[in-house]
Formats: sequence, structure tokens, C-alpha cells
Amino acid sequence: MSAPVPFAALPGPGLPASRRSGPGGLSRRAKAAIVVQFILNEGADVPLSSLPDDLQEQLTHELGAMRYVDRATLNAVIREFADELDAVGLSFPGGIAGALDLLEGKISPHTARRLRKEAGVRQMGDPWTCINAQTVDRLERFVLSESTEIAAVLLSKIEVGKAAQVLNRLPGPKARRIAYAMSQTAGVTPDTVDRIGLSLAAQIDAEPARAFTNAPPERVGAILNYSSDRTRDDVLEGLDETDRPFAEAVRRAIFTFAHIPARISPADVPRIVREIDNGALVTALAAAKSDELRPAADFLLANMSKRVAAALGEEAADRGEVKPRDAEAAFRTVIDRIRAMVASGEVTLVEPEEA
Repeated sequence: MSAPVPFAALPGPGLPASRRSGPGGLSRRAKAAIVVQFILNEGADVPLSSLPDDLQEQLTHELGAMRYVDRATLNAVIREFADELDAVGLSFPGGIAGALDLLEGKISPHTARRLRKEAGVRQMGDPWTCINAQTVDRLERFVLSESTEIAAVLLSKIEVGKAAQVLNRLPGPKARRIAYAMSQTAGVTPDTVDRIGLSLAAQIDAEPARAFTNAPPERVGAILNYSSDRTRDDVLEGLDETDRPFAEAVRRAIFTFAHIPARISPADVPRIVREIDNGALVTALAAAKSDELRPAADFLLANMSKRVAAALGEEAADRGEVKPRDAEAAFRTVIDRIRAMVASGEVTLVEPEEA
């Protein structure tokens, strides 16, 4: 059962609780308190945190002021509450924050961002929800740009997995200072944490909109994935001459059939093989004859069950010579399937430096 919004959300003077046999002498707040107490006694969850702070405070005071009501009054209040719920035909989210959450993905990001900005950061709800949704790269930039104390609070509030990834990226001395600062956060008040969250969320909201979701190296790498070897080598050679760091970032973003042994965990191979069209996989294995491609085929065969590997190996041997066009299409099918699994979180690519 949801929170007692029909009573708690309605204004009215806070009349003292009554012991009369009917609910007529009770204020709306007193009725809401009775409903909440009844629901809690039944063991149900009441999401009161979704109510505005002032209503939560009023309800708490009302619960503290009441002592008991008789059975007839309780039955009358619950019956009235049920009647109000039955009369509700349609409910709305309440507030710009709820409306924006409801319309997420339905209106343009630009419009949603503008409405949130006009309504104020507080209207976004809990700022830490917004902060926790940021990428590890963005969180790392926050940690590097803020003071050690702010960074300690930030890492204490976000998901443990993300906090660990951010900490792993930091220079040793910086990571140690932040870890020590986290040990000193026991006395930080909720208001302080809330203000820090609002400040960080305001920085996120103030950032200009980006036309591209992916970083430049990822976009160039994605294009070169589908380019011929000659074009790929030529582009990378030119980038080396003009911007070597960018060229290295592009190389890390490139993922072709030849990169499978270096970028795929052996434990993921069986799962990947099951998802790839058998004909495309056999063609790719049969076409991987060069010194560059053969290790990838051997890697796949070595990390699947012996029965499946033997069957695929025989089919690949029977396939004979593969035309370059068919080989390219098969390699692309394999890579596309792997990338789709990476995007869905089923598979994680090994970073080059980890390998």
C-alpha cells in the first residue's frame, strides 16, 4: 500500500487526536497518522520519504502527539481512506522532478535539461542519484578537481564498484590521501553531504550539452574497425605524426578479429560462441589463415568445449578457400556480436594495459 497521500497531502489545522467513536473530530493529519500507524502495524512498507519534508515533519509530530483511538474510530478512518483511494481515477507524479522522470526518453534531452535548470537543482530529487549515474571518467574528473575532503565524501556516497574504479585510476599519493580522509568522515552531518551533492549536481547541470555521446577516439576507432587494413594503417600512421597520444587512444578503441586474444577473457569465449551465427563463425575460422588472424581462431577453439571445437574445426577445414568478401563479412559478424554483448554488459573487453 502506498503512502497516505489522500490525507497527508491535504491542508488543514492540526487538531488534537480524539477518542470519539467517529472520525468527524479528527484533523486530516490525525487521520493520516492513524492510517500510517495501521499500515505499519500490518508490517507493510510505507514510502514516506517520497513526501515533502514539511509533511514528513507534520506527520511525525502528529504520531508523537497521539495515544490511542477506539476500534470504531479506526474502522471509520480506514473506510474513509479506502473510499478516497477508490475515487482516484488518475494520479500524477507531483512536481517538475516527478514529471521529468515520467517523461524520461519521451522528450528531448535539451528540453529536459532546460526544465531542470529552470526548476532548480533541488527539483532533480536526490542529487546523489544524479551523481552516481555519471560515468567513471566523469567521476574521476570530479575527484581530481575537488579537494581531498570533498572527494572522500563523493567516493563514500557512490556505488562501491564505481568508487573502486575511480580510486584505481588515481595517482598513488592522491588515492592514499582520499582513503585517509574517508576515515575522518564519521562526523560529517547529513546537511553537509546534501550541500556537497547539490554543488556537484549543479556542476553537472551547468555543463554544456554534447553533440556526440562517445569520445573522439572511440568514434574514430569504430570507423576504423570497418575499414580495410591498408586504410586503417595509413590513418594510424598519419595520426602518429600529428598527435601520438590521440593515435594511441584510437588504437585502444579499435577492436577487430585479430584483437580477440588480447581483448577477450578466455572465460567469455563459450558464451560468445553460443551467440554467433554458426555459419559466420565457421567462415571466420576457415578464413583466419594469416599470421595475424590465426592466433584469434586458435584462441577461440582452445577456450570452448573440446566437442564444439572439434566440430567447428572439421567444418572450417571442409569450408575450403574463403573469398575475401565472405571472410570480411564473417569477421564483421563475429565482431558485431561481441560488441553487442559488450554494450549489453554480458561481456567486458580487457583493456590493453590490463592484458
